Order: sequence, then structure tokens, then C-alpha cells
Amino acid sequence: MRFLIDANLPRAVIDVVQSLGHQVEFARDIGLASATDEQIAKHALQYRAALLTRDLDFADIRRYPPDRYSGIVVLRLPDTAVAEEIAAAVKRFLSESGFIASLAGRLAIVEGDRVRFRPPLTL
Repeated sequence: MRFLIDANLPRAVIDVVQSLGHQVEFARDIGLASATDEQIAKHALQYRAALLTRDLDFADIRRYPPDRYSGIVVLRLPDTAVAEEIAAAVKRFLSESGFIASLAGRLAIVEGDRVRFRPPLTL
């Protein structure tokens, strides 16, 4: 899977995502370091990349309808979380069986050890 990692995440996340076999673009490395949310969203759409971010604006499904995207992952971690903690959280959810298969067309809110999907997964 391809991921666009937003500029508000530490570089440590790149290695984690790549180590799990995914392709990565880092906003800071492709000229989107100070891009608007709309520019980030447009890039994710254009390159069919799932967006990985800490920006809560992307959790607004009216502005960013999940069904248009390859997935939107919003990390809701404490503001005090350091790079290693953020990278560990990313590794935890990306390593869960079924997470990637469930991501396309959905918003995933990651809060510590819990992931909520919107629209919810149906069993």
C-alpha cells in the first residue's frame, strides 16, 4: 500500500511504514512541508495514497469524505508523545491483521491502543 505521511509526523514513522512493506511519500520531502490541508488531500487523491496524519481537520468527513480516499488515518496521541512513541503506535496498528484490508474508503482514528473506523466496519 502507498502512504502519504503528513509533515506533522516525525521521520521515524517513515522507517516503520517501509519496514512493514509499504511505499511511503513524506510531505516534507516532496515539497509539501507547508502545504494546506487541501493540497495534502489533493496529493493523496492523485497518487492513491492513504494519508497518515495528526491533523484533526482530516477527521471531518464532510470536508474529506473517506470514500474518496485510499484511507485516512488520524493519530490522536498526546501532544507530549515523542517520535519513538508515535512510531510505536503506527507500528501497532499497521501490524494488526486486517487493518490495511479495512482502510480503503474509511477514516481510521487511532487513539493509543484503540482504532475506530468511520464508517464503522460491519461484521
